[in-house]
Amino acid sequence: MRSLLIAGSLFALSAPAYADANKDLTILVDDVWAKTLQEAPVYASALGVNDYANELGDYTLAAQDRRAADATKFLARLDAIPANSLNAASKVEAGILRRSLVSTIEGNRFGQRAINFTTYSSWHQQLASMSRNLPFKTKSDFESYNARLTQYGRVNDENIAVANVAIKGKFTQPCETLTGFEGTVRGLIASDIRQSRFYGPYAAKRPESISESDFAALAAEAAATISNVIHPALTKQLAWYTASYKPACAKAPGVSAQPNGAAYYAFRIREETTTDLTAEQIHQIGLSEVSRIRAEMVEVAKKAGYPSREAFIEHLRTDPQYYAKTPEELMEKVARVTKIIDGKMPSLFGRLPRLPYGIREIPAETAEGTTTAYYNPGSPEIGISGTYYVNTSKLNQRPFWEIPALSVHEAVPGHHHQIALQQELPLSDFRKYGASFTAFTEGWGLYSERLGIEMGLYDTPAKDMGRLSYEMWRACRLVVDTGIHAKGWSKQQAIAFMTDNSALSAANIEAEVNRYISWPGQALAYKLGELKIRELRNLATKELGPKFDLAAFHDAVLGQGSVPLDVLEQQIKDWVAAEKAKG
Repeated sequence: MRSLLIAGSLFALSAPAYADANKDLTILVDDVWAKTLQEAPVYASALGVNDYANELGDYTLAAQDRRAADATKFLARLDAIPANSLNAASKVEAGILRRSLVSTIEGNRFGQRAINFTTYSSWHQQLASMSRNLPFKTKSDFESYNARLTQYGRVNDENIAVANVAIKGKFTQPCETLTGFEGTVRGLIASDIRQSRFYGPYAAKRPESISESDFAALAAEAAATISNVIHPALTKQLAWYTASYKPACAKAPGVSAQPNGAAYYAFRIREETTTDLTAEQIHQIGLSEVSRIRAEMVEVAKKAGYPSREAFIEHLRTDPQYYAKTPEELMEKVARVTKIIDGKMPSLFGRLPRLPYGIREIPAETAEGTTTAYYNPGSPEIGISGTYYVNTSKLNQRPFWEIPALSVHEAVPGHHHQIALQQELPLSDFRKYGASFTAFTEGWGLYSERLGIEMGLYDTPAKDMGRLSYEMWRACRLVVDTGIHAKGWSKQQAIAFMTDNSALSAANIEAEVNRYISWPGQALAYKLGELKIRELRNLATKELGPKFDLAAFHDAVLGQGSVPLDVLEQQIKDWVAAEKAKG
């Protein structure tokens, strides 16, 4: 376990005199990271930092203001460092730090900062899942967890207060996305405390380092807190949501209908894509990609012996042979595919991460309203693996032919491979754990789906259509997200467009469109990031000719962790030049 040893210059926010630019940047980055962990105490614990082990954090708008003010002071320190005195690596570090600080400052200026939950994420679900990212090896680990549970009521009140500001400012989530949201709260109120997700650490095996009597006492303490603090808070939240928030939900699905919404959406585009593309430019890229992929789908349908793309998709959506009868059957199919993929990884990468990953079902109370799958990073510091979460609700909407594309995206060579590698790179903690750019991370995930071709995973027309459907899904996002938030599309227009062009099931399309509505701009990152990586691969292949090594290219893409797309482009151009120079 690590300690930050908070002293000296750790939180010195004012600008000192500079003698060595590279050293001063290192000190600044460390100060920023230390402050980040102070503001995110649960995440600090997940990384093995114990300084805030009993804290949950501050969820107020005042805390957001404080973070923005700190970012402004840090930015002034960064501005005072002479950029022309930095080495190449430090220039990248400084650029990424600048982007992060400016994002914090700019984002805090919008009223939308009061939007504190989506269909994809909420404070109650995050806290219910908290234990999965924490160590539970010693008595003090359990004591820390129990101390955090006692703060649930305060955190709940703080979040409700922020959401009340959103109500007052007309920054609420659209009505059409909130169907079933009550269930994500109600589902956490367990009739048997021992079945509560908050009780999870005590439902597991007792560590040998803790006596039976101590463990029983801690478990009883946690159960009392769940019963006397958490359940009442959830009941309060449910009543507040029903009486106050739900009646105030937004009628229009697009964020541009909110105060200063168009400017906020432009900010979100910059944030998620790390580009200066406009909504209209992205919309047109999406339409072009949809047209290209649709033509490929027609060819796959012909190979399968169907007269049209639509006929093949109808077969794939309705034939019982493609669907599991039980959650366990679906998980077994996923497990088999992931192990096949694992065996192919060394042929595509020179460096593989040490941290393994596992598979787990998405919690039942959120499954019906959320996406098909997602990945949760692990922590080498505290001995937690990465986790590929699979949605086992609505089994007639989870076809087997989607599993290969889904698995290479969420597990390896997608999210787990990229993030677990990043955790091992010789980078600052800020870069390893704090800098994450959706266009890179999700772009890599989508690019990984294409690597399934080289792995031989799409060995039937059904699986190949599954791959194309997933690529079409991300292309549709460019059209639908911009359509909703910049062009006035309705939810039904978005659903119709995705239904017409993808092979996704109705349940998945509904959940996805709700996600785009409630989380503006995030879905744009996938396709734009993937297109950039493919563009750079084509560039490297052309420039290097017979010297091009695919595994080396992949290692180069992932070798600096998650970076903005412009940084990635320079990174690969430098790598190509270095490869050429080898003679």
